[in-house]
Amino acid sequence: MAEIALALEQALERRRTQGEAGRTTSRVLACGAGWRIADVMCTSGPQDRPFEEQHTHYAIAIVLAGSFQYRSPTGRVLMTPGSLMLGRPGQCFECGHEHAEGDRCVSFWYAPDYFERLVADAGHGTHAHPGIPRIPPLRVLAPVVAQATASVMGTGEVSWNELGVELAVRTVSAAAGVSPSHRAPVNAEARVTRLVRRIDRCPDAPFTLDTMSRDAGVSPYHFLRTFERLTGVTPHQYILRARLRQAALALTSREDTILDIALQCGFGDVSNFNRTFRAEFGRSPRAYRLGSRERR
Repeated sequence: MAEIALALEQALERRRTQGEAGRTTSRVLACGAGWRIADVMCTSGPQDRPFEEQHTHYAIAIVLAGSFQYRSPTGRVLMTPGSLMLGRPGQCFECGHEHAEGDRCVSFWYAPDYFERLVADAGHGTHAHPGIPRIPPLRVLAPVVAQATASVMGTGEVSWNELGVELAVRTVSAAAGVSPSHRAPVNAEARVTRLVRRIDRCPDAPFTLDTMSRDAGVSPYHFLRTFERLTGVTPHQYILRARLRQAALALTSREDTILDIALQCGFGDVSNFNRTFRAEFGRSPRAYRLGSRERR
């Protein structure tokens, strides 16, 4: 989304102008007994060599902008906006930017006892953290992702503590239906990364399966399979959720009419937008906007 990606693009431009190496910066948004949440920006690119790190807490990071490769003992995946990166205490991992520069995430860290108590209280058992590296952009997580995005941008009010609890429980529940990730050739990953970046810069553009597969230089069938293998969702699902996230942010930050927002975000008519938005977020666009104002 243009709004959430702007700060990342500005940071990348400063890094290029000053000739600096890529680096990660973290701004703590909220913290409490057993939990911490931060806005994390990374300006690394293909020229920067990734290095091994280790999770000290349970980690759930919502990708807001950019993309990166995430490697851990549970697999190697392409992280894209709207997806969740998962980690557990003691687990080593690497984040790399082989095909494009930079990413921005809102990261939730949970102390082991705190996280395990949360998921146990929700009926998932004491060691229910999923053994997968990523959850793709899914409808069940869309409201939490949208709330976190708006709050990072300063256009919405949220109790970070409450959101962290909800995110932990929803993540564990959603992970049960996520299939293990599959590797794809590096050249395919590079093509999908370029396309994902284009979609997130301008989700309202008229993307079609034929035009996307032609740009990627493969058949529609192979493009569809490769895209879903790498991102965890189909191209249509990815584009739709990118547009809906942009619309949700616009509803909390701008005074444009709902019709204008629908058209600006790539929806052909307001009735289709209303129906699709309600299915994703459980509320109409009007109710969503009113709710965000009431929380301020």
